[in-house]
Amino acid sequence: MLPKKILALAAALMVSASWVHAADLRIGLAEDPDVLDPDQSRTFVGRIVYASLCDKLVDITPALEITPMLATGWSWSDDGMALTMTLREGVTFHDGTPFNAEAVAYNINRSKTLEESRRKSEVASIESTTVVDEYTIQMNLSKPDATLIAQLADRAGMMVSPTAAAATGAEFGLAPVCSGPFSFKERVQQDRIVLEKFPAYWNADAINFDSVTFLPIVDGTVRLANLRAGDIDMLERLSATDVASVKADAALGLEQAVSLGYQGITVNVNNGDRANTPLGKDSRVRRALSLAIDREAMNQVVFDGVMAPGNQAFPPNSPWYDTAFPVPARDVEAAKALLAEAGAENITVEIQTSNDPVNQQLMQVIQAMAAEAGITINIVSKEFTTQLSEQTAGNYQGSQIGWSGRVDPDGNIHSFMTCEGGLNDSKYCNPEVDALLNAARTSNDLAARKVSYDAASAILAEDMPIIYLYHQTWLWALSNKVAGYTPYPDGMIRLQGVSLTE
Repeated sequence: MLPKKILALAAALMVSASWVHAADLRIGLAEDPDVLDPDQSRTFVGRIVYASLCDKLVDITPALEITPMLATGWSWSDDGMALTMTLREGVTFHDGTPFNAEAVAYNINRSKTLEESRRKSEVASIESTTVVDEYTIQMNLSKPDATLIAQLADRAGMMVSPTAAAATGAEFGLAPVCSGPFSFKERVQQDRIVLEKFPAYWNADAINFDSVTFLPIVDGTVRLANLRAGDIDMLERLSATDVASVKADAALGLEQAVSLGYQGITVNVNNGDRANTPLGKDSRVRRALSLAIDREAMNQVVFDGVMAPGNQAFPPNSPWYDTAFPVPARDVEAAKALLAEAGAENITVEIQTSNDPVNQQLMQVIQAMAAEAGITINIVSKEFTTQLSEQTAGNYQGSQIGWSGRVDPDGNIHSFMTCEGGLNDSKYCNPEVDALLNAARTSNDLAARKVSYDAASAILAEDMPIIYLYHQTWLWALSNKVAGYTPYPDGMIRLQGVSLTE
């Protein structure tokens, strides 16, 4: 029999090991999220927080297949006009409200009718819902919608508590209540978001942390320094120039995945008085700016060649990319000719960007390239959420910003390019583009959809409300104490199965 002191020491070690296993995980974010309401928000980092806070009807696998989450199964009617979902039983929201078909019906209606909702265009095809029984919901469509399942794998499919949402309305994001593995504890703007483990989570055995804390640290160098110092356990969007350094550090690990999205310059073409510039009113000026940019040189200088140069809403390796419009080579003389044709030689434009040092370096490189074509760029640096709000309000001429990407191609283009798109901050409007992108939504024939997207891309290559620049490779750096992390192409951080080791 072991002595009591040894038994006591063993017990203490077991408690210590348990504490390490169930510690607070600290994640460094590149920005501070905007409002934490799935219907109102639009930031990439907000979606990272939601991955721990708000479960969706369906999710994706690393191979981009749709997989069950709160919905365990689904089927389409023969005419494609109704989607029926079977829901997971025994799920509750963080406030104890039961998750069921009534809750799904409430969420769909909220996304469609909340005045501040940015999800309206994503669920526009849902005309009504029918509660078949407690755990079966039918979505009745106004027209076939091939994109709907993919929409429900993102914010449009995130379920919030009907009780909390009805009580707080547009203020829901101040204390969000969902059904994910962690519940909301506190938020200090620009400092931290703290979530606590939800004991009643339906998949609680896969969650190994008592809490998760998200820390916005804008400067990538500072984020990495915090990781090395042990102040955070992992970070998202490692700077490409730090990849070699992380690989050489035995205390750190590196994970990566090619993204689904893009980075570009959104141009204000019709969003208030600040659209009244040569850049906003003449597509030739926008095309000239695009031709002045050497995308491959930009990639090498700013990103050590890690990213993929781009000129469309889809990356060049995507089956949806239109090969008739390849990434253009830099052509300063052609850019000057377009400016002369537009009567806009030696113009000055203002482009806002976030205060992230990498984004500022990117714009400085573009600024130098544009100057050679006769375009002077004044760079305005802003905190990211301020940049977004200014962009929404139309208080900008150009805005260097991106999109994290979606599984279905519709998610990269429809909300940005249709006249009433919920993310169309440029207020670009071309009825022909609307017709093409709407048609692409109604067919499950991939070839037919590709024809529509290619035709829209041809128009957008001329009109150019967004000047696409490159496609990201998601890069995560993490302590070697973090085990079980799986990278996803959507850039989200899913904590199921992740743990901290000694």
